[in-house]
Amino acid sequence: MSARILVAEDDPKQANLVRVYLEREGHSVLLVGDGRAALDQCRSRRPDLVVLDVMMPVVDGLDVCRILRAESDIPILLLTARTTEDDVLLGLDLGADDYLTKPYSPRELAARVRALLRRARVVNADNRAVLRVGNLEVDAGRFEVRVGGRPVALTAKEFGILEVLAGEPGRAFTRAQIIDRAFGFDHFVLERTVDAHVMNLRRKIEDDVAEPRYVQTVYGRGYRLAEPEPEPVATPTPEGTPGASR
Repeated sequence: MSARILVAEDDPKQANLVRVYLEREGHSVLLVGDGRAALDQCRSRRPDLVVLDVMMPVVDGLDVCRILRAESDIPILLLTARTTEDDVLLGLDLGADDYLTKPYSPRELAARVRALLRRARVVNADNRAVLRVGNLEVDAGRFEVRVGGRPVALTAKEFGILEVLAGEPGRAFTRAQIIDRAFGFDHFVLERTVDAHVMNLRRKIEDDVAEPRYVQTVYGRGYRLAEPEPEPVATPTPEGTPGASR
């Protein structure tokens, strides 16, 4: 399965070599050349994995690793020219999942990326509960959607959009954010294409397309999935109610 991968590397030649190998694996790749840009893009685009060079300008790669790990559990593969054990251990202690020392084989890098993605997907599949909003059920682990218990057949893009929205119910996503997460960094998609997919999605899951209950429009922003309704709290029946018959 393809993934969205951020490569933070200040050497353009090395960065492009990594991009070529990862794109051959079917991934979409975004390149950045400094630590600040890496943090900004991780926060706005939320890639599936980060390949992070340690020696970078503006913000050092180890600092980027520490900050990212404090904010998320995104898999991080460190690239380092530092070969001492202390340097490697520092990176792992800061939260990196794996590392490669330079010079490295691009084929080995691609293999390590595959391993990290497999590990992350197993964890995510185990952790993703079925989201229920009214009669709508989104089972991301099984790639299934049901309305009132009835399975609904969605296209890959329709499911991708719904999965993005279901990841954070109540949050308004811009069309650009939906494109990045559902289509990938390297796909050129017009924003009105998102609108067309959303309309088709609504036809399949909404009772009234004109007044959607689940996939809601946030004017001036984009779309959001309605938040699940809180479970009703059962009120215990008091025992020994005064006046009860004996």
